[in-house]
Amino acid sequence: MKGSESPHYRRLLRPGNTNCGGCGMSVAFQMFRRSIGETNIQLVIPACCAAVAAGGFPYNAYEAPVLLSTFASAASTASGMAQVARLNGENTRVVCWAGDGGTYDIGLASLSGAAERNEDILFVCYDNEIYGNTGGQRSSATPVGAGASNIIKGKLEPKKDIMGIMAAHGIPYAATISLANPDDSKRKFERALREKGFRFLLILAPCPTGWKSDPSKTVELVRLAVRSGLYPVIEIENGRRWIINIEPDFSRADLERYLSLQRRFKKSEIRPDDMRRAIDLLWEKLRALAGCIT
Repeated sequence: MKGSESPHYRRLLRPGNTNCGGCGMSVAFQMFRRSIGETNIQLVIPACCAAVAAGGFPYNAYEAPVLLSTFASAASTASGMAQVARLNGENTRVVCWAGDGGTYDIGLASLSGAAERNEDILFVCYDNEIYGNTGGQRSSATPVGAGASNIIKGKLEPKKDIMGIMAAHGIPYAATISLANPDDSKRKFERALREKGFRFLLILAPCPTGWKSDPSKTVELVRLAVRSGLYPVIEIENGRRWIINIEPDFSRADLERYLSLQRRFKKSEIRPDDMRRAIDLLWEKLRALAGCIT
């Protein structure tokens, strides 16, 4: 870091880390870095790609204190750290940075417990829709039709509604982050760091290795997912007030291009029309929540 630079320009994720080219998690981490300002943060990272990104001992790619936890215990570990910071009078924000396996699946119990207790932590899930660090197996975040290393023709079950689950806990703030909309993302990161109580952010984070996509297309994939309506960009306040931040175009061309840029859908029997119907139902539900629940 140059001597003239202020602390908020430090690289939370330094060059030379072990992440794959085009990693959506890496892009998200750099967006987060631009949002922290002078805030002191401590990171809790469960078993996931972000855990191995630090590199081999004694090197560390992160410029923040990091505690690596087990898959299941990130939220409970962060809860303890936040309580210690409070008792010590520290102005510190504790942030969990977890993949979908440690959020939707293995880490769901401790995540739910921390949310129910309204612990003062920010839980960020970078969702690459697979177990990217252990070979690309399906998770409950894997969408219908997507292939994975342990399924042949594509997943049959729909993706778990993690935002609905978090909203049901009545937490102060939850939002989805789009890598293709940096201004909206920065605002949400900043708000989530300011808020007290349990906060949850979900990031669609393409994984070129698991998605079988071109590393240069990572941000474009997110943009297509948002435009087609496949990935809603929303906020939820106190589990009751749903806000739609970006209106999609619902373009069939965008949806078809999104699918064509990933070989993980190549063996699937799902068709754009099937996905279009599911998207329409999703947005019917979202519009009802945004218009009727205040």
